Amino acid sequence: MGISLSRRSISSAAVVALATCAVAATAPPASAAQDGGRPGGGGRPTVVLVHGAFADASGWNDVATRLMDDGFTVLAPPNELRGLTEDAAYVASLLKSISGPIVLAGHSYGGAVITQAAAGNPNVRALVYVSAFAPDVGESAAELSTKFAGSDLATALNPVPFTGTGGGGVDLYIQSEKFRAVFAADLPESRTRLMAAEQRPVSQVGFAEKATAAAWRDIPSWFVVSRQDRAIAPDLERFESRRAKSRTVEIDSSHVSMMSHPEDIVRQIREAAGAAGGAAGGAAAAPAELAATGSHGRAVAAVGAVGAAALLSGSVLTRITRRRGIR
Repeated sequence: MGISLSRRSISSAAVVALATCAVAATAPPASAAQDGGRPGGGGRPTVVLVHGAFADASGWNDVATRLMDDGFTVLAPPNELRGLTEDAAYVASLLKSISGPIVLAGHSYGGAVITQAAAGNPNVRALVYVSAFAPDVGESAAELSTKFAGSDLATALNPVPFTGTGGGGVDLYIQSEKFRAVFAADLPESRTRLMAAEQRPVSQVGFAEKATAAAWRDIPSWFVVSRQDRAIAPDLERFESRRAKSRTVEIDSSHVSMMSHPEDIVRQIREAAGAAGGAAGGAAAAPAELAATGSHGRAVAAVGAVGAAALLSGSVLTRITRRRGIR
């Protein structure tokens, strides 16, 4: 049966209908926009933030808040600080519960933990080292600390023996009067006084244990070098970043760069997420600038889809009318 077209039959309603069909064909399912980044979701990477010694997960607060505002799912688990083997095993078990892509960031001793915890996990697509240790197999944080001058941590430690149900050991604290100068010189004194009082000690074993895996050999990495770091020598951070072939930035910061310069850290994590997000098998994904735009990026994409649909529908109608001899 033939179809007869006239000027009147090609109405604005037809344009709208065709545009709507084109948008429906190009737009992603609602679930794809909504579940990205959720543990077990298939969209944006989940960002896991691992803190280091003498601190807890609250040190990531400013970074985590910005990332969540961007639409990322963020997890900042407790690092037990009992020993590299035990701490890495704990973080590794958490990572296994996340089925989507992961960006894994570690600060300070947390860098050693993520280096071992990420090994063999195909979901970890990027590592971000923040003023951190990044040991190779057979290296310990204590050993790395002796490679370069520039750290005052060794002379600021206060060893405290402890006993417990599993036996005993030695916990390491930073002496209160040296805490700010060594750990957080660019934060207000009122804040560092509280941090010193509430610091979480690391077991001496944690610094002495040697790494049994080095995930940065297989997983792309980013590195933030803190030029004013007095806990980990900046030259050690540079050495580690070069060895890992990390994408590196240097900032004028104390050891706690995620607290004093959160935007710089977030920028690196966004970049890592842009390279890692959603791409199966580690293939390159969208540029970081697009991956980090959150709902704004989705809005721009939707507007682009509508525009493309309008052009498509106009083109289709033009071809139809010309074929039928309508001018």
